[in-house]
Amino acid sequence: MTASDQCLFCRIVRGDIPATVVYKGDGITAFRDISPQSPVHVLIVPDVHIGGVADLDLANDELIGRLIRVAANIAREEGIGASGYRLISNQGADAGQSVPHLHVHLLGGARLRLPLV
Repeated sequence: MTASDQCLFCRIVRGDIPATVVYKGDGITAFRDISPQSPVHVLIVPDVHIGGVADLDLANDELIGRLIRVAANIAREEGIGASGYRLISNQGADAGQSVPHLHVHLLGGARLRLPLV
């Protein structure tokens, strides 16, 4: 069994697990977080399994650019493009990465607090 066979986000991308998908295309899938931390909380993931930021290499540069562009487009569609939003990608357990698949959290729809910790 491969990592992508067991990966929660890979299973969502394949449609094996239901999710509220807000975008699918260009090798990217975005869906609503099941435990939102803000009024808008969308997870944006590459369709290919990449464990996290630490697993990126030069071959992923175009994919990462698309990931960020898709996040900005979703923010506009969700009505938070002008008011502001936060993009977060956690790397490793100490940073709070609970699913070992590269993903970006799009958070917004309310004033977000700082600091994060």
